[in-house]
Amino acid sequence: MSTTTSATVVIRPAHPGEFAQVGELTAAAYVQGGHLQREDSYVQELTRVAERAQSSTVLVAHAEGQLVGTVTVTEAEGPFAEVSRPGELEFRMLAVAPEAQGRGVARALVRHIVAEAAARPEIRAVCLCSLKSMTAAHALYESEGFIREPRRDFVLDIPEKRATFPFFIRSV
Repeated sequence: MSTTTSATVVIRPAHPGEFAQVGELTAAAYVQGGHLQREDSYVQELTRVAERAQSSTVLVAHAEGQLVGTVTVTEAEGPFAEVSRPGELEFRMLAVAPEAQGRGVARALVRHIVAEAAARPEIRAVCLCSLKSMTAAHALYESEGFIREPRRDFVLDIPEKRATFPFFIRSV
């Protein structure tokens, strides 16, 4: 993926030297946002940035010289894809540093992904699933043209947890 610069946010692929900080930022956004508890097993998954970067694109957003956001973008059928189908680009683990929330960082990341997808003729849509509690993110996705598709909600059904994650999609 390419680099995008807006008036206040620069988005580019993460460098290996940033992976630890990206993991910490992602976990902090989920935990401090009240979406996960520090002891939830998924918090460890959020910190495994080097593993994700081997088969997906981990993007970072910088503003005023600071790392303020991140998202993982994956191809359908890639090892980190959960809900995408062929012809769809999926993003996961979108996170904005708690102190930078409300400044348009998430919107800039979403727009960057949509623009990159639109530039690829084989991609017809961008999709994601989200925690139910992330209602501010849901409003952002909908304002950017994503629609809810409940028939494609992601259902986690493992012995320690059962949960449904709302699915969103946008044509490009």
